[in-house]
Amino acid sequence: MNTVAYVTVDVFTSERFVGNPLAVIPDARGLGSDAMQKIAAEFCYSETTFVLPPDNPDHTARVRIFTPTAEIPFAGHPNVGTAFVLGQRREIFGKPTGDRLTFEEDAGLVEVTLLRTAGAVTSASIRAPASLTIGEAIADELIARCVQIDPQSIRKTTHAPTFASVGLPFAFAELDSLGALGKARPNAAVFAEAAARHKEDKTGFSLFLYVRSAENPWHIRARMFAPLDNVTEDPATGSASAALGAYLTSLLPARDADVKIAIEQGVEMGRRSLIGVEVKKTAGTVNEVLLSGSSIHVMRGEIRI
Repeated sequence: MNTVAYVTVDVFTSERFVGNPLAVIPDARGLGSDAMQKIAAEFCYSETTFVLPPDNPDHTARVRIFTPTAEIPFAGHPNVGTAFVLGQRREIFGKPTGDRLTFEEDAGLVEVTLLRTAGAVTSASIRAPASLTIGEAIADELIARCVQIDPQSIRKTTHAPTFASVGLPFAFAELDSLGALGKARPNAAVFAEAAARHKEDKTGFSLFLYVRSAENPWHIRARMFAPLDNVTEDPATGSASAALGAYLTSLLPARDADVKIAIEQGVEMGRRSLIGVEVKKTAGTVNEVLLSGSSIHVMRGEIRI
């Protein structure tokens, strides 16, 4: 019987047992896709990562990301958490660990900067691997039925509900109050209807709801639901946060902008997370999206295969 080591961390937090949990297999050599999927289903976290030697020796590692039901091309909290785990090691597949890492992923190359406090890695910043893409609009009534809220609570002053992506697509809708956000309850049957109607989100239909105030529009409260991926609610969704930050920045009238955004998520679940997003727009085009957050170790052990 073979064994493989694992580590779990809580991501987008510096406090254990909050934030978004992640399982990392730091050396996944010898595991096939089927075994990876079974391990991800066993952990039943929103994602589990599997680290392999890179195809290009100039890069740090190849990172494969699995939800409990499928492999996905990119996600935020798995990259931040995986970088934190690997940053604790002196070397990665025989190469010394520096402060800059490059992960090969299906969505493209993910550039990582490790951030240290008193010499110890405490957080990481990643660059989104893909340019901002904006998809089709989504009907208010469909969004409302997905999460059982009043369609009138959907705010369209800035944008109508729509898809956006910087590596992984999400449906986005702004709500008019924290009260409306707190009432959201996913209906899996309606999510299945939405996925059938909108083929753009090939992983199902992942819905990111958010609220922001006029006084502080760049501090955002959010919730994310993906019941078709066995993720009833996610406490922190970095890829969605990055896409939302890029999309909102693209809508600003200024042709040049440098925006810093704080996204608070997971509050309703008792797993508060804080996600940092920095977006740069030059000559009318979003050309850089950085995602950052802290992590903390929780568990380590081995899996018998």
